[in-house]
Amino acid sequence: MKLIVGLGNPGAKYAKNRHNIGFMALDQIAADHGFAPWKGKHQGSLSEGRFGSDRAVLLKPETFMNNSGQSVQAAMRFYKLEPADVVVLHDEIDLAPGKVKHKMGGGHAGHNGLRSVHAHIGPDYARVRLGVGHPGHKDAVPGYVLRDFPKADEDWLDDVLRGVSDGAPYLAAGDAAKFANAVALRVNPPRSGTGKKGPKTQAAPVPEPEPDTRSPLQRLMEKFK
Repeated sequence: MKLIVGLGNPGAKYAKNRHNIGFMALDQIAADHGFAPWKGKHQGSLSEGRFGSDRAVLLKPETFMNNSGQSVQAAMRFYKLEPADVVVLHDEIDLAPGKVKHKMGGGHAGHNGLRSVHAHIGPDYARVRLGVGHPGHKDAVPGYVLRDFPKADEDWLDDVLRGVSDGAPYLAAGDAAKFANAVALRVNPPRSGTGKKGPKTQAAPVPEPEPDTRSPLQRLMEKFK
């Protein structure tokens, strides 16, 4: 069984923030895969369900971002899980908007939610990094991630959320490669085509030069005109 955690801040005020893309992804997964209604448990909102034969628990910590690890640890204890059974979905400023990367273990790179998870369960869990882009300066980061996604981002954001949902069964099965492929099919779908090549466009013929019918004397006189 996998515990799939989405990071964010609770409440309508934060619902559309870049920092809440982890919450958004879990909402998409729960809706698409027919998971049970959300209920309050383990200091968060929790929904249980299955991807075929693979059971999974979705968790949105409601401790606010900086204390996310408390909720994750409580759920792990209840379900008797190890860090390797946990997947955390979070916003990533070091990835371009629309980019999604799966990573196993590693540091928290200053992300306060991951910092808290590290403090409570250690670093040996999987994470899905959901790119939101960087504001360009370190000092601007807090305000940037706590602002709503602009309308211009709606299309790629929808593709990412649906792609993560498409790949969720592979997250539950521990298949990172198939998860990445499912996301890519949404974010960068193959171009459709009929398989038939159209007629080649031929270049316009270059007209041949007119033959020079002048006499040698006439050509010589032309040079001195």
